Amino acid sequence: MKSSKPFRIEKEEVWRAYKLVKANKGAAGVDDQSIEDFERRLGDNLFKIWNRMSSGSYHPPPVRTVEMPKKNGGKRVLGIPTVGDRVAQMVVKRCLEPKLEPYFHKDSYGYRPGKSAHDALAVTRDRCWKYDWVVEFDIKGAFDNIDHALLLRAVRKHTNNPWVILYVERWLAAPFQSGNRLIERTKGTPQGGVISPLLANLFLHYAFDMWMGREYPHNPFCRYADDGLVHCRTLEEAQSLRANLQARFSECKLELNPDKTRIVYCKCSARQGEFPVITFDFLGYTFGPKRARSSRGYFVGYLPAVSRKATKAFRDKVRSSGIHRQVDKQVSDIADMWNPILRGWIQYYGRFYPSALYPTFNHFNLVLERWIRRKYRKYRYRKIAAHDWLGRIAKQQPLLFVHWQYVKPAAGQ
Repeated sequence: MKSSKPFRIEKEEVWRAYKLVKANKGAAGVDDQSIEDFERRLGDNLFKIWNRMSSGSYHPPPVRTVEMPKKNGGKRVLGIPTVGDRVAQMVVKRCLEPKLEPYFHKDSYGYRPGKSAHDALAVTRDRCWKYDWVVEFDIKGAFDNIDHALLLRAVRKHTNNPWVILYVERWLAAPFQSGNRLIERTKGTPQGGVISPLLANLFLHYAFDMWMGREYPHNPFCRYADDGLVHCRTLEEAQSLRANLQARFSECKLELNPDKTRIVYCKCSARQGEFPVITFDFLGYTFGPKRARSSRGYFVGYLPAVSRKATKAFRDKVRSSGIHRQVDKQVSDIADMWNPILRGWIQYYGRFYPSALYPTFNHFNLVLERWIRRKYRKYRYRKIAAHDWLGRIAKQQPLLFVHWQYVKPAAGQ
C-alpha cells in the first residue's frame, strides 16, 4: 500500500534515534521536558515526531540558551534543543552521516565515529618528532558564525534527500530563546544540538581540510572540531601558512582567534634553537620539552602531558566539593564518591606521560589527610599521625582509591 506521506521515514528510525538520545542524556529544552517526562507518553511523542517529519510539517521549537564559563575566561553559549527535537535531529543525522563520513579527511578527529581525542593526540605526538614547527590555530566562535548559505551548499553537494535538506534548513533558522525573549539566527549552528557537530565538520571539511590538501599537501595537520594544528619544517613555512590560513578562513566568513593562533617551536634534545614559544595546549594536554628515557639514557623529548589548566580544574573541583568538611562520611564513602571521577581523569589524562599526574594525586592525598584531621579529634593537630593513618589504610586496602595504584600514601615506621 502506497503511503500518503510525502517523505518516507521509517518508524523504526525514530525509535532508534530516541534510544540514542536517551543514552546521551542531556538537559531539558524550552519546554522544560526531561527525558523522563518525555517517556511518560513515549508512544504518542514518537508517533507525533514521525507523523510530522513524514508529512513535512515538523518545525523545530526555539533553542534554549545556556551560558557556560570557559576555562580561559569569558562564556560559551550552548543551545539546548527539546528532547523531541533531539530525536528529530538524530533521525536526520543517522541518514546524513553515512553519506558524509567517506568524504571526511582522515586527520579530522572531532565528533566522528571510530575516532577519539587520544587518536588525535597520538598522531600529533608522532609528528612533533618529525617536524620542527607547529602552527596552532583556533577558530573564533566557529559554531556561532558558520555561514548558512555555504553550509547548505555543502549539504546539497552530498545529498538530494528533500527531507534532510528541509529539516537542516529549519534547524539552522530556529531561533534562540533566552528567558521569554526570542533571538533570530542568521548564521551558526548551535553547540548542544545533535546534528551541529556533523554540520560543523562538513563546513570545515571544505573550509580547511580540502584547502590544506590542495594548497599544502606536504604539511600534515590534525583538526578536532574547531581546534587544529599544522606541522611545518621551517619557521618561514610556518609564517607563510599562518598568514594564508587567516586569509582562507576570512574567505569562508570565519575568523581565527588571535590569542590561540600561534607558531610553536618543538624544542627538544635534537632541536636546540631559540624561540619564545615552545609549548602548546591541545585537547587538555600540553605539548612541550619533557625528560624521557630510552635504552641510551635520559634525553629531552617533545611530549604531551596533562595541562596546567586541566590540573587546576580538577583541584578546583576537589576544593569546591568540600571533602574535608564531610565528616559524617566514612573513608569508604569518600572512595565511592570520588573513584568514578578519578578513574575517568586517569583514563583520559594518564594515556600519555602519566607521571605528570602524580602531583595532583599527592594533592588529593593531602585533602584526605585534612579530612581525617577534621573527622577524628585525636588527629586534629597531628599532621604526621594523620598521614600515617592514611598510609596504613592504603597498605591494608591498596585498591580503595584508584589513584593509589600510582601514588600511595606511606605509613610511618
